[in-house]
Amino acid sequence: MPCGFRLPLAWTFATVFALAAGPRTLPAAETTETPRRLNVLFIAVDDLRPRLRCYGESDVQSPNIDRLASEGVVFHNAFCQIAACNPSRASLMTSRRPDTTTIFDNSRHFRSVLPDVVTLPQQFKRHGYFTQSLGKVYHGTFRNDKPHEDPRSWSVLEWRPNSVLYATPEGLAVLRRLHPKQLGDSQASVLEGMARRRYKGLAWEAPDVPDNAMFDGRVADKTIETLREIKDRPFFLAVGFVKPHAPYVAPKKYFDLYDLDSLALPPNDRLPRDATPLSHNDSAEVRGYEGVPASGPILENTQREIVRAYNACVSYVDAQTGRILDELDHLGLRERTVVVFWGDHGYHVGHNGLWGKNTCFDAAARVPLIVSVPGSPAAGEASEAIVELVDLYPTLCEVCKVPPTDGLEGTSFCPLLSDPDRPWKRAAFTQHPRPLRGADSAMGRSIRTDRYRLTEWTASRLEKPVYELYDYRDDPGETVNLADHPEYETLRKELTTQLHSGWKSARPLGPPGDGAAGNPNVPLFPPYKTSVHISKETTTPDVDVPASR
Repeated sequence: MPCGFRLPLAWTFATVFALAAGPRTLPAAETTETPRRLNVLFIAVDDLRPRLRCYGESDVQSPNIDRLASEGVVFHNAFCQIAACNPSRASLMTSRRPDTTTIFDNSRHFRSVLPDVVTLPQQFKRHGYFTQSLGKVYHGTFRNDKPHEDPRSWSVLEWRPNSVLYATPEGLAVLRRLHPKQLGDSQASVLEGMARRRYKGLAWEAPDVPDNAMFDGRVADKTIETLREIKDRPFFLAVGFVKPHAPYVAPKKYFDLYDLDSLALPPNDRLPRDATPLSHNDSAEVRGYEGVPASGPILENTQREIVRAYNACVSYVDAQTGRILDELDHLGLRERTVVVFWGDHGYHVGHNGLWGKNTCFDAAARVPLIVSVPGSPAAGEASEAIVELVDLYPTLCEVCKVPPTDGLEGTSFCPLLSDPDRPWKRAAFTQHPRPLRGADSAMGRSIRTDRYRLTEWTASRLEKPVYELYDYRDDPGETVNLADHPEYETLRKELTTQLHSGWKSARPLGPPGDGAAGNPNVPLFPPYKTSVHISKETTTPDVDVPASR
């Protein structure tokens, strides 16, 4: 049985006979293969940091995600490969790291670089699974006339509801005032404009509307409907929620869960001492919204409004997750469905004095990850092992007995799902360009061990690399950059060597793969570069058929 799991007796023998028959190549609609295989429910959440009850945070109400955590393994040290939506998702879904995909911002589709790569859902589709995408799974453009997903990954084209950014008269009026040429002066034109593009208006809003008046509630509705339709076939169902991505808009009842005056603000609200300017950004992602100053200090009351609104969005997504899990139970699918709950990257909500993502700090690089497998002896346990989002592809293949493709750059952590405390990876690797676009951007490449993070910034305009070094045991808030402290020189050099040795040298001994595990001579990066060019062009592959609605 996979990874030592004990499969439910009711379907163990059916699964054995199904797997003995080998993979099917028939289209999903024609396959006659038994459905008694492990399904996958793959829940993606945008901009979600791991500040949930199941991660020990008492200020966020997330009972449904916590319930899932009690049925799975919670990974406390899971990291993304780059803290930006499109690059992170491209990396996860292909199990290729950003230096391989060369996707560093939201402007390009991974197929423009890797046209023949086989994605995670595509591999499941090749082996007899019905695969479908609901909501935001890849990045996409949120334009009805220009879907930006990946049709090869899915048995049917992706489904997304119309984008609903704002739902109050005030919110719509602000949009009209800020974007008069693009949106016109009528409510109808504003609603039509929101469906085409994500315009910035109010930073937060609490409309008194039902859950399914907004994007994520509609995604949950569609997921429940789809589960009822596909329950009798093996499926890989990817579900993507857009909240808590800004603007922080959720139904009013979720705002009412939080008292503004009692909300805790981050204890570390300033940049680390001695940090390089390359380490941070201007928080333009949040400052571009109405109600947040474009520059300068953000007043404490405004910070509290942002924190409450962000938390409300998390609770809104939690409720939608609970509805889906309830339906999974109602349909009797839970005992044969792997549930994966993940965030595409973390998020600064005032931590380090920053608001948003796009850094190599832990606040942006560390992600929530919960994996629940039927029959796992480790259900309800937490793992401190280091894992990466790029590992999900090989892990799910191993759990579901789907052969992995060649060239994957992640490592299956399947053994951790039955033994969360076993020794595992020595480090995780994250990177980010600075600035986000430009012909001569610096690149920050970062290694995170169980105690330290070292980030190396390189660019042709720099005479030599610039370093950051943080000690999370003694300084969990990342308040001091230790890289230039003389007493840390030896450690900095050791971590730099480990960074250059690469991700293969950091893998656990003896994982499945090409035998390079533990070899410090295998490089992480292609020929080492001091600068990277990031295209400003938007490349979207043509799609012959519009996305279903």
